[in-house]
Amino acid sequence: MKTFAVFLGLCLVFVFVWERVDVVRIGYQIERLKHDKTALERQRDELRVKVSELSASDRIAKLATGKLGMSLPQQGQIIVVQSRPTDVHPSLIVPVELKVAKNYLPSRRL
Repeated sequence: MKTFAVFLGLCLVFVFVWERVDVVRIGYQIERLKHDKTALERQRDELRVKVSELSASDRIAKLATGKLGMSLPQQGQIIVVQSRPTDVHPSLIVPVELKVAKNYLPSRRL
C-alpha cells in the first residue's frame, strides 16, 4: 500500500511538472505567433502602399505614353455605341453609353 501511495504521488508530481512545461511551451508559441502576426501586418501594409503606388492613374498614364507609345484618342476616333435590349419593356431600359476608340495603327506582319 505504501508503494502504491508513493507511486501515485510520483505520478501526480509528474503530471504537475508536465502541465507546467506544457504551459511554458504554449506561452513561447503564443509569443512567436504574435511576433509573426506583427510582421505579417507590417508586410500587408507595405504591400497596400505598393499597390496604391503602382495603380496610381498618373503613373499608369506616364507609362502608357512613355514606354508603350500610347496617346489619348483624337477628335473623331471615338465612336459612341448605344446598347438597347429588345426583350425588355421600354420603361425599364437604362441607356448605357460605350465609347470605343478606333485603332489606326498599321498591322505588323512578321
